[in-house]
Amino acid sequence: MTSPRTALITGASSGIGRATALLLAAEGASLVLLARGRPALETTAAECRSAGAADVVVEPCDINDREAVADVVRRAGPLDLVVHSATVMAYGDVEDLPADVFEQVVDTAIKGTANVARPVLATFRRQGRGDLVVVSSLLASITAPTMGAYATAKWGQLGLVRTLQQETRDVPGIRIAAVSPGGVNTPIYYQAATVLGNTGHPPPPVYSPRRVARTILDVAGSHRRLRQSGIANPVIIAGYRLAPAVFDALVGPLLRVFGKARDSVPATEGNVFASVPGKNAEKGPWHDI
Repeated sequence: MTSPRTALITGASSGIGRATALLLAAEGASLVLLARGRPALETTAAECRSAGAADVVVEPCDINDREAVADVVRRAGPLDLVVHSATVMAYGDVEDLPADVFEQVVDTAIKGTANVARPVLATFRRQGRGDLVVVSSLLASITAPTMGAYATAKWGQLGLVRTLQQETRDVPGIRIAAVSPGGVNTPIYYQAATVLGNTGHPPPPVYSPRRVARTILDVAGSHRRLRQSGIANPVIIAGYRLAPAVFDALVGPLLRVFGKARDSVPATEGNVFASVPGKNAEKGPWHDI
């Protein structure tokens, strides 16, 4: 009988990270849960214990703090699986977003992923094995107006993941993969920074966080480099690559209709710089499949 996994999950207080933690808990895994805010992490931890986790350790930590992340990984000890889900998002044209908001979104995805990968891969090299799954995005393969910060962040993150895959070929037991969801029913859309006067909405088809989490666990242990999680993703990517003029003409209007909420909010930094208590949850309010 295979022993339950020991897994570290970043972004574990909300959305896909939280859903992944709960699926692993149901397997009897031992979990290290990392996110910026302790209250939501403690809620996730309690849910994981109720779901059957063998052990749960809560680690409030910002992935932009390189030394703090390295310390968490060091104290975690041997790891079978690391799921890196932490991210932040902002809505607004590049020229309109405050520069510090744009840079923080990009830094969280690129520098944050590197901060996680360095100590994790050092642990995997000592073990001779380990799985790292990075939660990417459809916006790592396409671009869209008002999503420039997030697209820049995710394109850079995916470039980093591909490089790490090449650089760890000398240890066959180390497997690195990315999972790229399309629209997912998580709080990220109303947690995001925005200068548009409204919040976001997951574009259809909208998947449940648990569905994406199941894809993550399917990819872990396989030799897949990149897995799209969304039936429409390949069609959208093909349109972006093969008919760029048509794509560019349509993407803005379609995003306004299917990707923006009908609410009214003042300009906000959202959770870009700090966790926002009370807005973390596994799921958002939208219908999903």
